[in-house]
Amino acid sequence: MNALAQLGMVSELPSENQTTIASFPSYDGGDEKDYFVEKNGMKYAGMHLLVDLWGATNLADPALIDTALRAAAVKAGATILHSHFHHFTPNGGVSGVVVLAESHISIHTWPERSFAAVDIFMCGACDPHDAVPVLRAAFHPDRVDLDEQRRGRVA
Repeated sequence: MNALAQLGMVSELPSENQTTIASFPSYDGGDEKDYFVEKNGMKYAGMHLLVDLWGATNLADPALIDTALRAAAVKAGATILHSHFHHFTPNGGVSGVVVLAESHISIHTWPERSFAAVDIFMCGACDPHDAVPVLRAAFHPDRVDLDEQRRGRVA
């Protein structure tokens, strides 16, 4: 982990955001933490948002994108563990991820098309929908297409 931190690939300190986790009895009689979500009578592992940003700007600057995705994670109530972004040439696209204790936010950008594909998956008490206004403010898209999936639904 220290070698990655020296390369700027790992945050020295995680976010101060914390998630309240319930406990449930384990199979062996002890208590385990339950990171599943229960909402509207449904229990599931987490909410997965696929966010397409069309007519977007600021898609070629890894530092700006890192800052925006970190702000989105904090707004959603997530705990940031680390992030890593790669800048491609010649078109300037960026691919990267903010790894969260509650899962991740990833992005892939095509500045030449003014398009970004953002993937937000969060479990626990986080609300990934709260991240979307932060993305709108950072990238100024003309259109946002959103697809929502509840992953790991308990039957």
